Amino acid sequence: MLTVSVVLLFFVVSLLFMQFLKLQWIRRRFPPGPTPYPFFGNMLQMNFQIHHDILKKMAKIHGNVFTLWVLNHPVVVLQGFQAVKEGLTVHAEDVAGRPTSRFFHVLTHGNGVMFSNGHLWKQQRRFGLAIMRKMGVGKKDQEYRLQEEACDLVERLRKTNGGPLDPTMPVVHTVSNVICSVIFGHRFSKDDENFQRLIESIDTITAFGNSISFFVYEMFPWLASHFLAPFKQAMSSINFVNALLAKELKSHKEKGKPDENQDFIDYYLNEIDKTKGDPDATYDEENLIQTIFDLFMAGTETTAATLRWALLYMVVYPDIQEKVQKELDAVLGCSRLICYEDRKKLPYTNAVIHEIQRYSNIVLIALPRQSVKDTELLGFPVPKNTIILANIDSVLSDPGKWETPDQFNPGHFLDKDGSFVNREAFLPFSIGHRVCMGELLARMEIFIVFSTLLRAFTLTLPEGVKEVNTKFVFGSTMKPPPYQLCAIPR
Repeated sequence: MLTVSVVLLFFVVSLLFMQFLKLQWIRRRFPPGPTPYPFFGNMLQMNFQIHHDILKKMAKIHGNVFTLWVLNHPVVVLQGFQAVKEGLTVHAEDVAGRPTSRFFHVLTHGNGVMFSNGHLWKQQRRFGLAIMRKMGVGKKDQEYRLQEEACDLVERLRKTNGGPLDPTMPVVHTVSNVICSVIFGHRFSKDDENFQRLIESIDTITAFGNSISFFVYEMFPWLASHFLAPFKQAMSSINFVNALLAKELKSHKEKGKPDENQDFIDYYLNEIDKTKGDPDATYDEENLIQTIFDLFMAGTETTAATLRWALLYMVVYPDIQEKVQKELDAVLGCSRLICYEDRKKLPYTNAVIHEIQRYSNIVLIALPRQSVKDTELLGFPVPKNTIILANIDSVLSDPGKWETPDQFNPGHFLDKDGSFVNREAFLPFSIGHRVCMGELLARMEIFIVFSTLLRAFTLTLPEGVKEVNTKFVFGSTMKPPPYQLCAIPR
């Protein structure tokens, strides 16, 4: 019996040693990085989380382009503005792929926009952008929706009579209803049970995406799917969202074709009809449902988190809040609704909003890219099918691009005359061919909602509260910790 155990142990050790040698041989084809170990790669060193602080430490040792091994997969990390910009734009087409992990496949089956590839991705993205433009994203039609939701949020906060409130759910409801109006053509009541569960489901799915449970599922899918509670919760949430979207699609089809397209589903169903019989067309109901799912995933969590940070920073920095309000009062008064074009007349307010996005940096690391062929990044060879991570945090806090990267400073976006200036290192929506499809909608939404609230209320800490925690809660997006404020009518 002892001999069998010794042989077995020798076999396992030999297998691990051979795997270790194999990794060392393969890693010579990639940019430098920390030594990977069999099966786990560098995940043990990273505590099974891809955390921006760990990436920062590794970049100091290995340079701004380095390789991590996530399990048995090489991942090239781009650190700092120059590496991210050049890495994602010089050979933009070469790095426009998206990796298809086990969970991403379960989530999307390769459909939609966010995690699709090749011809399907290009066609779905191009058409999605065209629909958004036709529906008025960036035009007056879309502004009416945003102004309506902003005013509804003002009324909800007004009903608190200046008492303490947690702004999380009012803000999430507002942002979610903007997406619902764009996609479904209608909004939900805040008390609607399906609406509440939709919001909770999106939160559950995104939270799973950068958790230890995600990596456990990638390593041991059968075990995780049967015994891992977070995976079961994520699957239940995915199934609910898909069922709700299928119900909305069925409702649109039962109503029949409208005289004029009103929402995203109308436009997409019309395109399905127009391209029937076209062998190159990828328009079908599966891609429609997944594209809608993607829009919810990308358009609710990120914008809601940004607005929650915005309100928190105004409470923490009352002097900045006062300057914003003085500019709003002087330029716009209180007699009309705020529109996106007003940003050009409000340089300080615009600078504060940009600084909120820079400083909160809710997406520390952009969604992973994948090389679609052998290519080169900043002089380093990158083989086909290599995963590429752009550390957005390292761009928005690059000391070579920002005067005070670790401070909340609206002056980053103002010149000596107080005029607004764009900064090339302001990349919260990423860069390259996979830049966020809903960037313009998000910019409009944040500006209109933030400015409308600041014109209506003075935001303060509740009585007796001297300070609040501003350290982010780590996850797929970096949210502020729970907090309360008082919205005092002006």
